[in-house]
Amino acid sequence: MTKRPNPNPEFDLFIPLMGDLPLKDQRETMERPFFSLQKRKRVKPIEYSSPDGETWVKIEAIPAYGMATIWDADILIWAASTLNRMREQGVNDLPRTLRTTSYDLLRAIKRDTSGRAYQELQAALQRLQTTSISTSIRAPKRRTKAGFNWLDKWTLEVDPDTDQPRGMTITLSDWVYEGIMGERSLLTMHQDYFLLTGGLERALYRIARKHAGNQKGGWTCRVEVLRDKTGSDSKPKEFNRMLRKVVEADQLPDYTMEMAATADGSPAVLFRLRGEAEALALAARLEAEQERRSRVEADRRRAAEVDDLMDKLARGR
Repeated sequence: MTKRPNPNPEFDLFIPLMGDLPLKDQRETMERPFFSLQKRKRVKPIEYSSPDGETWVKIEAIPAYGMATIWDADILIWAASTLNRMREQGVNDLPRTLRTTSYDLLRAIKRDTSGRAYQELQAALQRLQTTSISTSIRAPKRRTKAGFNWLDKWTLEVDPDTDQPRGMTITLSDWVYEGIMGERSLLTMHQDYFLLTGGLERALYRIARKHAGNQKGGWTCRVEVLRDKTGSDSKPKEFNRMLRKVVEADQLPDYTMEMAATADGSPAVLFRLRGEAEALALAARLEAEQERRSRVEADRRRAAEVDDLMDKLARGR
């Protein structure tokens, strides 16, 4: 549960690095469990329902490929970021099908470009196309439901002479595309998100970015609610252990985490913006130092008073 080194630290003029492309993700998917948090194949469905029952999500996978993972979702983040930039540049008729190269995409999402990375990219595309999602999100008055896959189709071109990957295309499903195109549907994410190695860390960052945002004082969430929102299939005791490790590691971009409790005593986590948390910590240290100095000064005065009294007693003898 750490940040891995950036595999592409050097600037490459010809690669559209995400550092030049503001990282964007869909609000609707950030706070709910749409992806598996584990790299090993998951076929057990994810079923989530909001406390009021109004919003629900069901994710299913086919055994041959398994469920799309939170690392596979980096491809969707790249797509959302690319389309958002095109929109800001005034491009009309934004396409559902995006064209790039395997190399450029891997560099953009901060992956290495080894042969294994290309194999993993193809496996990710297969999972994104075959994972089935059903949800009430964006259903009019929750009376209908939507069913879709993340991608409608994809292609990977291979050089016939060298057998090396070349160009590629991905076609977003209507639901994904419409979500990206919606007004105020995207949130900016920290560039280091791609470097988070743990699935739980990634899910917690997405949840914090959606709920904590930039609000002063931070945002507190009960541990049991976090477990539901991440879609973790770990038992509560194991989830609590993993959560505490993430809190102790303190690796999330933008936010610090600390264990807390709600008004009714339920275990919870407090998410705070790093700048605010650091300022509060500094203020606490300064206050503690001031109290220490006050105590030292009070002790010095009392010692001086005792010395004066002893001198007077000595002179009176």
